[in-house]
Amino acid sequence: MREAEHAGGCMALIPLRAGSKGLPGKNTRLLAGRPLYEHAIVQARAAGISRIVISTDIEALTLTPPTPGVVVLPRPAELAGDTVPMDAVLRHVLMGIIQEPTRVVLLQATSPLRHPSDIQAAIDVHRQGGFDLVLSATRADSGVLKWGRAEGDHFVPLSDPSYCFANRAELPPLYRPNGAVYVFDADWFRTTGTLAAGRIGMIEMPAKRSLDIDSLADFEACEALLRVN
Repeated sequence: MREAEHAGGCMALIPLRAGSKGLPGKNTRLLAGRPLYEHAIVQARAAGISRIVISTDIEALTLTPPTPGVVVLPRPAELAGDTVPMDAVLRHVLMGIIQEPTRVVLLQATSPLRHPSDIQAAIDVHRQGGFDLVLSATRADSGVLKWGRAEGDHFVPLSDPSYCFANRAELPPLYRPNGAVYVFDADWFRTTGTLAAGRIGMIEMPAKRSLDIDSLADFEACEALLRVN
């Protein structure tokens, strides 16, 4: 089977928090007939990943029998706050609990419109060996390249100063990470302790599959798209 061969040796990691300011309880809220987080499980399996790990502080998930093939790891309360970075969650899982070599496919539950093919594409790029981390990204407004930040009265361009004075049509294509897929080796992360290191590759995802759920309006928009498709 092509999918199983494709994702062999991979572990899907799905981080879930109980708290959410924008939409309380969103990770377990029913989306198109199943809890939001289960969409990530279904997508991982469809991409050929059989080993799935959930890191969560959601008590209902830590106390109930897990879905076959899914391991649920309780997350300490100090790693479940609004300001806790993903690096800290990954260190807890990959440096404290799971310590063997594996390729990690990080899937955030709040990106339910990604396709298994997006996951497979990111694994393909990472497997080629040119990058330490491969992430999914979508086209963004290149006009951002004209922006800058202020240091007192000093305007500091975000990028090449020449972009501030270029016509919009002359600006290069710009992409933003959409949070849907990240692929990296566990041992690489154990060495760096952060995703913000090394060589970063990307796969492009269209805007229609890049919606990230942060609010009820986002949730309803995703549900409408899933029901149509």
